[in-house]
Amino acid sequence: MIRKILVVLLVLNITACAELQQVVNQLPQGVGIGNDEIAAGLRQALDFGIEKQVTKLTQTDGFYKNDLVKILLPEELQKVDKGLRDIGLSKLADEGLKALNRAAEDAVKEATPIFVDAVKGITFADAKNILIGKDDAATQYLNSKTQTALYAKFNPVIKNSFSKVGADEIWTNLINKYNSIPFTADVNPDLTDYVTNEALKGVYTMIAVEEKEIRNNLSSRTTALLKKVFALQD
Repeated sequence: MIRKILVVLLVLNITACAELQQVVNQLPQGVGIGNDEIAAGLRQALDFGIEKQVTKLTQTDGFYKNDLVKILLPEELQKVDKGLRDIGLSKLADEGLKALNRAAEDAVKEATPIFVDAVKGITFADAKNILIGKDDAATQYLNSKTQTALYAKFNPVIKNSFSKVGADEIWTNLINKYNSIPFTADVNPDLTDYVTNEALKGVYTMIAVEEKEIRNNLSSRTTALLKKVFALQD
């Protein structure tokens, strides 16, 4: 009986070791490249995401005409949009949506340098795990490390942007029009928090677009560092 138990334990131990070895074998084993260099490559990919993709969001219609990040009304305000369109005020409803997106575009324009600094300060202790992770693993890591701080920066900019692009006036007019419709419940929303979160989501979405492109398209690895680092995950 004791011999049988020992045999079973030995088999289990061999199986466990094989599984562990399989996991190890999946890790990048590049020659002459360490975690620091991998981290630098990942930071460069994120920087490229900001430079190539996030800057698009700062342009006129950067949010409004980009289906990936266009800011729509929150669910509780969908009735406002529908109510206005039902009585022939589609143009006013469109202007309301455009104003929200203009505020986001304006905020990202002012806050992008803060985001760039956050990327530069990131050190990937688990760089290899991120490298062999999902197509947006670096972006998600960045999200988890920076979202709270960036929210604090974006929120006042969004609030100021509402005034700057006239969103506050447009929405006051829009809500007043809606509240004047017979048999509707009055609404008085504060959209600053909502648009701030949507703007942040848009930023991370566009960075993830570039990260995925670099991971999956060899021609997008435009520097020696990107080619060297991301070759490990191919």
